[in-house]
Amino acid sequence: MTFARMTVSIITKMALNLVVKVHPVVLFQIVDAYERRNADTHRVIGTLLGSSDKGIVEVTNCFCVPHKEYDDQVEAELSYAMDVYELNRRVNSNEAIVGWWATGHEVTNHSSVIHEYYSRECVNPVHLTVDTSLQGGRMGLKAYICVSLGVPNGKQGCMFTSIPVDVTCYDPEVFALQLCQKTITAGRPKNVNPMVDLAQVAEAGAKMGSLLEQVLNYVEDVLAERQPANNEVGRSLLHLVNSVPHMTTEQFSEMFNSNVKDLLMVITLSQLIKTQLQLNEKLTLLTSV
Repeated sequence: MTFARMTVSIITKMALNLVVKVHPVVLFQIVDAYERRNADTHRVIGTLLGSSDKGIVEVTNCFCVPHKEYDDQVEAELSYAMDVYELNRRVNSNEAIVGWWATGHEVTNHSSVIHEYYSRECVNPVHLTVDTSLQGGRMGLKAYICVSLGVPNGKQGCMFTSIPVDVTCYDPEVFALQLCQKTITAGRPKNVNPMVDLAQVAEAGAKMGSLLEQVLNYVEDVLAERQPANNEVGRSLLHLVNSVPHMTTEQFSEMFNSNVKDLLMVITLSQLIKTQLQLNEKLTLLTSV
C-alpha cells in the first residue's frame, strides 16, 4: 500500500506540473491528415513540434507519419519522419520534437510502442489525441504523459496519465479563426473576403462595446440582488479593471487618434506602392512591345 500511494503521488505531481498548449494550426493539420488518409486506415499518427519551457509544452506545428497497425506489431516509416523533421529544421530551427499525436478518443495497445520511439527523440514526450469521430458532438482533445511503473530490478511497465491541455492563439491566428467562423451560416459554408484594417478595428470596437454592456448589466443585476454574486467573476473583473492604464479621456483620445493616423499612413503607403508596381508592370509591357 505504501509503494502504491507513493507511485500515485509521484504521478499526480508530474501531471500537475506539466501543461500542454496547442495552436489551432496544429488541429487543422491533424484534421487534414485524417481526411486525406487511405481508405483502409482507421487511425493517423504524426510528430508534434514546438518548444518546452518551465513545465509548459507549446505545440506550434506537426506533420503526419505514414504507418500501419497490425494485431501484434506497428510499422512506421521512421526514415520519412526524420527527413521531414530535418527539412522543417531548416525552415524553423526553434521547433523541436515534443511528442506525437494520434486520431481517436483513447490510448490503444500500440501507443506504448510508438511512445517508446519518441522517448528516444525527446525528453518526456507528450501524447496528444484528437477525437475525429466527434463522439459527444465535439472534437475531444486530450494530452498524456507516459510514466514508468514497476519494482526495482523487476519487470517494468508504463501508464499514460492525463495532463491539462489548452488551445492558445497568436493574434494573427485569432483573426484567421474569426474569419473561418464567418464562413459558416446556418450550417452552410459561404465565401468571406478578408476585411481591411479599419473595418476590423470598427468590428472589434463594436464587439467590445457589446461585451462591456453585458458586463455592466451583470454588475447592475448583482448590486440589485437580482442575480447571485460569483466570487470568481468578481476577481476576474477586478483584474480587468486594474489592468486598464489610468489616463484621462483626453489622453486616451490622443493616443487612439495617434495610432489611427499611423494605421492610415501605412495603408496609404501600401496602396501607393501597389499602384507604383502596377504602373511599372504596364510600362514594362509597353516598352517590350
